Amino acid sequence: MEIDKSLLADIGDGSISAEERDTLIELGFLVERAAERREMSGFMDEMNLLNTRLRAIVVMNLDCNLACRYCFEGARKGPYFMTRDTADGVIAFIKSKAITGIQALDLTFYGGEPLLTVDLVEYIADALRLYADDRGLEFGFSFITNGTLMSADTVRRLLPLGMTGAAVTLDGPPAVHDSLRPFKSGAGSFDLIVKNLGEVCDMVGLAVGGNYTKESYKFLPELLDLMIERGLTPGRISAVKFDPVSIETPEIAPPDFHEGCASLNEDWIAEAGISLREEILKRGFGTQRIKPVTCMIEFSNAMVINYDGSIYKCPGLISRREFCVGDILSGVQDYHISHAIDNWKNKECLDCAYLPLCFGGCRYLKFVRDGNMEGVDCRKQYFDATLEAFVKQDIKYGLTG
Repeated sequence: MEIDKSLLADIGDGSISAEERDTLIELGFLVERAAERREMSGFMDEMNLLNTRLRAIVVMNLDCNLACRYCFEGARKGPYFMTRDTADGVIAFIKSKAITGIQALDLTFYGGEPLLTVDLVEYIADALRLYADDRGLEFGFSFITNGTLMSADTVRRLLPLGMTGAAVTLDGPPAVHDSLRPFKSGAGSFDLIVKNLGEVCDMVGLAVGGNYTKESYKFLPELLDLMIERGLTPGRISAVKFDPVSIETPEIAPPDFHEGCASLNEDWIAEAGISLREEILKRGFGTQRIKPVTCMIEFSNAMVINYDGSIYKCPGLISRREFCVGDILSGVQDYHISHAIDNWKNKECLDCAYLPLCFGGCRYLKFVRDGNMEGVDCRKQYFDATLEAFVKQDIKYGLTG
């Protein structure tokens, strides 16, 4: 919103006219702090009341055909696969959750590598698609996948069942990516992934994600150029977003990897975030816009169903039994205390201009860093360092509409 400097001065010294003040309050540009605190305190409660979409991340297995050096599942990985009986339980559980008020079923198949069990994915998707069709519900599913098994033939099999997209990881140009994400045999995975993306990017929505360290993020612009050279252009890739690799607790973390970050407040992450977002946008790719960000733990209709039928509220917490909130047979138990629900409802957070952009930050990262979820994962330092640059990028590249 553009206003005269004189009006801004009047706002600052309190001499604004009553008419102008009422208009700016009505438009949401001026707020009364106590009213704003009340509104923010009830924000997530209102979102849960209005939410009619059931979102489930379904972990098909904890196995993988890659041997990523930094894999946050670490020691949790192994030959652990969902059985047909558990798949039937998952289907029944999701149907039971969809009885009241739900208008859409949104599944994300996850692993390990979910496409190692593509037949069971088809079984679950087909059953829930038919259920949704019978009841007039919206239905769709996507994947978080390493992309090595996402061939055109596989996508063609899945599209009639409701596949809407996939998020695939590329960590840099071939030498960087292959050093971080090789096959178990030691062979590189980059060329096969890019080949598969080129075959399916016009068939289904694809997002490219990447994980970086303090050293590797500088190579990601080279990846973007290589994607364009190989035909993975902005018109064929729906979004690109890169994130820093985070630490893990010692009993789970890969023993030979020590390059993860403990907090977004580390200085180099702000530099990397601004730089990489600029590189993505200037090449014409879409990326995450500035908007309210809330942890899935806060949403009552969002959950992670593990391969064994146990239920969690965050992918980072799977197989940590102290954070299991139920299972597909007994349902979801109360998790307000164990997961520090409403941890951001304190004076400092409610007075913070960045609250809608973090809502207390990441509970998973708070836990792996501090050993508990008490308090918040405050990101004020990060937003102090980045938000002005992000806003200017949105204006520069026309993302403000």
